[in-house]
Amino acid sequence: MTTALQAGRVRSDIDVMSRAGLPLHRFMDEAAEAMSRVVPAVAGCFSTLDPATGIVSSTRKMGDLDGRNEGDLTWARIEYGENDPTAMLTMIAEDVTAVGVLSSLKGNIDGSVRLAEFLIPAFDYRDEARVVFRDRAGAWGSMCLFRGSDEAPFSPDEVEFLGVIAPLVTRGIRVGLLATGDRVEPSDTRGPAVIIVDAHDRITQITPAASAELARMTRIPEGGDPLAVVQSLVASARRFACGEQNTAPHVRLRTVDGVWLTIGASPLSGSNDRAGDVVVTIEQARPQEVVTLVAAAFGLTAREKDVTGMVLRGADTKQIAAAMHLSPYTVQDHLKSVFEKAGVTSRGQLVGRVYADQYAPRWGSDIRSDGWFAG
Repeated sequence: MTTALQAGRVRSDIDVMSRAGLPLHRFMDEAAEAMSRVVPAVAGCFSTLDPATGIVSSTRKMGDLDGRNEGDLTWARIEYGENDPTAMLTMIAEDVTAVGVLSSLKGNIDGSVRLAEFLIPAFDYRDEARVVFRDRAGAWGSMCLFRGSDEAPFSPDEVEFLGVIAPLVTRGIRVGLLATGDRVEPSDTRGPAVIIVDAHDRITQITPAASAELARMTRIPEGGDPLAVVQSLVASARRFACGEQNTAPHVRLRTVDGVWLTIGASPLSGSNDRAGDVVVTIEQARPQEVVTLVAAAFGLTAREKDVTGMVLRGADTKQIAAAMHLSPYTVQDHLKSVFEKAGVTSRGQLVGRVYADQYAPRWGSDIRSDGWFAG
């Protein structure tokens, strides 16, 4: 049984980790190991989410699930396509931070599609603890911990502990998302990256560029199946088509080689065997698509976000001042604050901190009015 002293030490350890500027997946590994000392589990899955949409962007598996990807697509289909009372999007919408699933269902396993139709039949996991890592900008990540039939359900104290450390883990994810990790050679993809998924959730067509981008997403061996991200978007797109969601789903994610991608899904119109098709597109993210996430990760104010956006588009101080109707001195004050929050000392370092690996080959090219490189 964990004592209050042990729980306090683990909380302190995670607090230090969250401030250390660790690369994302290293932080996830170390934080998960620390949490396991207070909330042990036979297996777990640590995920990052796009704070704008709540859709999973990467996963880190632990325990019995380490290296196992079977079931990922089924999980994504249920998580984003079914009305489960403890689905992550439901927890986000209802402002629930942590929950013990079996306890929340009062022992009624059939109350959760995920538990009754997937976790028990596939893995014999009889209880699950879920925690959302979020702040005012949205949900940055989540964790699911599992226990088998020969283990006790998650206790209220354990669930409470997950809620207590949630803000610390949120900070670590935000910092880690923009930290520099291991580098590999970026892939050189040509042409559109498009995937067509039919009404039975089968990939019927995929372009070479899409295959290359999915391969890029598998370069983290401990991660889950990248097709789970695709399936999450497809399931959400089907709910969008039925009017259960207001916007077509998308997710922004950063690959191991530092490239920002935007992946979106939209339902297609069709008849006969083409009815129910969904198109998934993968694109390198444009600066304006990344800046809102970056601003939230650094904890920037609205003014600081606007200044950062213009810096990332190549504007100088005079141009920023004119566009924002500010004095150059005020712009410099905003920049100073941005540099402090981002842990950099210059505009060049700020750009590098965000996406130098992705955009460095294009430096020197003209910038179009939409903030993207010309040519």
